[in-house]
Amino acid sequence: MSEDLSQEPGVVFDLDGVLIDSHDQHERSWFRLADEIGKQLTPEQFKVSFGMRNEMCIPDVFGWTTRDDHETIRELGDRKEELYRELLAEDQLEPLPGVLALVENLSEAGIPISLGSSTTRKNIEVCFRITGLNRYFGGNYTGAEDVSHGKPAPDVFLEAARKIDRVPANCVVIEDAHVGIEAGSAAGMKVIAVTTTHRRESFADSATSKIVDSLEEVDAGLVSEILRG
Repeated sequence: MSEDLSQEPGVVFDLDGVLIDSHDQHERSWFRLADEIGKQLTPEQFKVSFGMRNEMCIPDVFGWTTRDDHETIRELGDRKEELYRELLAEDQLEPLPGVLALVENLSEAGIPISLGSSTTRKNIEVCFRITGLNRYFGGNYTGAEDVSHGKPAPDVFLEAARKIDRVPANCVVIEDAHVGIEAGSAAGMKVIAVTTTHRRESFADSATSKIVDSLEEVDAGLVSEILRG
């Protein structure tokens, strides 16, 4: 990484709740899986799990198996993702308000973008293809299988920054989930929280530089201002 590039800004996006809203498809796929395997799942458990990797939420939040039962966790996770992709194919998925304008604005400003998500690369690729976001991100995306530790560990955002040749301190993360905000902060990045999934007041004590209700409120100028701040 060159010294000149390291001083330039970059933006790292989360996927669900930031670029797209597939909250409904995630929820329906988990509840369909729970029905298939005869397990209990509550709306509160799903809400707590949002933004976590399957390896964490299946044993720790849902209590469907133990953390050391890797084979069952993998099988359940794979089946859930199959159901999720089936729902994506059935539904009309579009970028959230402000997303296309923002990524185009950042491109015009010469600010590279990357993606760091708790979901799988296959899911990311399907979402990008359906929405047309692949033309903006190219290969600059990092999924669950690319790192050893999921959010709130910083790994996925550190890898996402590496893919655009930016040091973490010069990156702004845009997140909607509390575990993602923790991950961005742990990575040494500035964080913008968007209130698509959680109430504004829930971010009051979090490590955020800015709270917005929509990406329509974000542009290259705000990113630069936050990094200078």
